[in-house]
Amino acid sequence: MSLTSEQKKTVVASFLGWTLDAFDFFLLTFLLTDIAAEFHTDVPAVSKALFLTLATRFIGAFLFGMLADRHGRKPLLMLNIVSYSVIGALAAFSPNLGIFLALRALFGIAMGGEWGLGSSLAMESIPPSARGMVSGILQCGYPAGYLLAAVVYGLLYGQTIGDFTFGWRAMFLLSFVPALIVLFIRSHVPESPAFVSGRAQARPGLLVTLQKHWGIALYAVVLMMFFNFFSHGTQDLYPTFLKKQHGFDPHTVSWITIVANIGAIVGGLAFGALSEKIGRVNAITLACVIALPAIPLWAYTTTPFMLALGAFIMQVAVQGAWGVIPVHLNELSPGSVRATLPGFIYQAGNLAASYGGPYQAGIAEARGGSYGYALALFAGVVAVCIIVVIRFSPEKRGEVMTVIDREVSPV
Repeated sequence: MSLTSEQKKTVVASFLGWTLDAFDFFLLTFLLTDIAAEFHTDVPAVSKALFLTLATRFIGAFLFGMLADRHGRKPLLMLNIVSYSVIGALAAFSPNLGIFLALRALFGIAMGGEWGLGSSLAMESIPPSARGMVSGILQCGYPAGYLLAAVVYGLLYGQTIGDFTFGWRAMFLLSFVPALIVLFIRSHVPESPAFVSGRAQARPGLLVTLQKHWGIALYAVVLMMFFNFFSHGTQDLYPTFLKKQHGFDPHTVSWITIVANIGAIVGGLAFGALSEKIGRVNAITLACVIALPAIPLWAYTTTPFMLALGAFIMQVAVQGAWGVIPVHLNELSPGSVRATLPGFIYQAGNLAASYGGPYQAGIAEARGGSYGYALALFAGVVAVCIIVVIRFSPEKRGEVMTVIDREVSPV
């Protein structure tokens, strides 16, 4: 993969934006039981914060994406990162569960814009032959953020320095850190060449484009619904599963989650690159097939080592499939709305899948706290659904990206 210095900096900025966005999101998954204890409620009630964050992300994807299609990817990406950093940190000061849930809903709006902005900026700035690998790199920002959250949780949570103890509130204060990326983007990252070259030309808006390409848009939303069930259904409640069902301490929960996310990074990079050789659809299909035999090891073994091995394989599969998504959605999207449409489709799928966390927690509690059963059920059903649905997808591997509208083959 041969990239210029400016292209490499663009990829790094987009990767870091998504990494630290995910870091902010996944901090919550380690703290559900602690927040529930402080607010005198249960895990399903607090897990509604996961639902609200996912449910409001499509609003941010639409607002930030629409502004970026008018004013440029770079300035809106900077605004977006500052927004989710500040709102994420404010959760540390929540006086009650209601305020905490409201802040996580606002965080979802800010979080929703980053993926579409970062992926469009990167995909429009690199040569077509590099898209598969860069797609895998970008999507690996998500498990990298999860891994970082696991490391920070394992190292800091419960530690005391003088009179200060790192409780759940102190963990959320770390959300201020991502704002530092804005300084790097401002100084080193250029605007998308495709946006610069096409900014003077008249382009249709999102509604006109959706009317013209409603078939592919609707199909993609359904596909992303299953993809979000696949990722969040295997990730969000896994720390809770390890703590509540197995009684593991924070250190053990941390290192098992770290192993899982190393697998996710391996999968994202491998399948992103593989998609350049066997195609986007085939790469996604293969990754989902790998998930099925991993389920018993991942959800039903009992020792930390075996659970970690199962989690590694499962996340190779989950993020292997996801590693193809940034390039696939950008290639399917008309250029005039590329900052809006991929992110909007992604987050609309998130909205459709947003109640997965509370639903899983409810299934688990109804079966006497069997989180393993709820996790296995979701993983198996959704992997099969993606295998079926992805076979209907158009394949647009290697097409030149501009911001001039182009035709997209119907499903």
